[in-house]
Amino acid sequence: MRVLITGGAGFIGSAVSRHLIENCDDQIHVLDKLTYAGNLDSLEPIAGSSRYSFTRADICDRHAVFQTLLSFRPDVVMHLAAESHVDRSIDGPSAFIETNVVGTFTMLDAALEYWRGLDAADASAFRFMHISTDEVFGTLGGEGFFREDTPYAPNSPYSASKAGSDHLARAWRETYGLPTIVTNCSNNYGPYQFPEKLIPLIILNAIDGKPLPVYGRGQNIRDWLYVDDHAKALLLVARAGKIGECYNVGGRNEKRNIDVVNLICDILDEISPRAAGSYRELVMFVEDRPGHDQRYAIDCSKIERELGWRPTETFETGLRKTVRWYLENPAWWQAIRSGKYRGERLGRRD
Repeated sequence: MRVLITGGAGFIGSAVSRHLIENCDDQIHVLDKLTYAGNLDSLEPIAGSSRYSFTRADICDRHAVFQTLLSFRPDVVMHLAAESHVDRSIDGPSAFIETNVVGTFTMLDAALEYWRGLDAADASAFRFMHISTDEVFGTLGGEGFFREDTPYAPNSPYSASKAGSDHLARAWRETYGLPTIVTNCSNNYGPYQFPEKLIPLIILNAIDGKPLPVYGRGQNIRDWLYVDDHAKALLLVARAGKIGECYNVGGRNEKRNIDVVNLICDILDEISPRAAGSYRELVMFVEDRPGHDQRYAIDCSKIERELGWRPTETFETGLRKTVRWYLENPAWWQAIRSGKYRGERLGRRD
């Protein structure tokens, strides 16, 4: 299988890329603009493979996208390129509309022309996978789960832009026949995650002895999915998923934010203790994020039932692996913290 991965130098995209090269026989081509969150160091483990290639390009650049499709001739497009941080979408929503909505339109438009030019056998085998988020569904109360048929109710500029791109993928299938599949995942975590997200931010602040910021009182709940489990799910959808279907991918690991932070502190207390005291002493509650969704929880029974996927990591095992990775790979995150992002607060109301 030949797989074009947009955003393949990002967190989830690089995990998918590494998984395909290290565990499968597929050919992959990464297309990435290399914005602040795109990092070729995340692809360094596979950079020497003859089955890996790379193009630096913007998904909004239709000519570059179409030429990449023509030259690489993929069987599957995994569209992961996106602006993805809620706080940044509060500070600057226009970039999210441009990349997530206009960029997805450009990808679909170019993919449609490419698909129409394939012979019958190749056209029948082609898939366009649009990888999205559970945040498009809005927020849950204390009960229930997001299902594939849950009505969309996005509450942030980020989730609204992803909801729009999900609808575009559906529309290109219904209107033009382009064979699309949509996946919606819960919060990913693991190695190589850009340090503005909760788990790496807390790990790195703790290592540096800095305050560990927790929004509000830390009562917001998220379902956590280890990124390598997500990569395996996406590969399974690419191989066996049904055209026109949506698949929710979750870790069945609902945790309050404060419990996530405390567990990170406990793991660090065990494997890299401070000179005096617990890392929990660094926890600091800060002003909550505007429009902060209370709870996300995914019902992933469809992908489990129809495709046989199951997450292999519990939250505790995955988090321990993640903490150890950041402790053992300071060169990766120090290069980021020295220039691109220093752990500052984003997404304030003012």
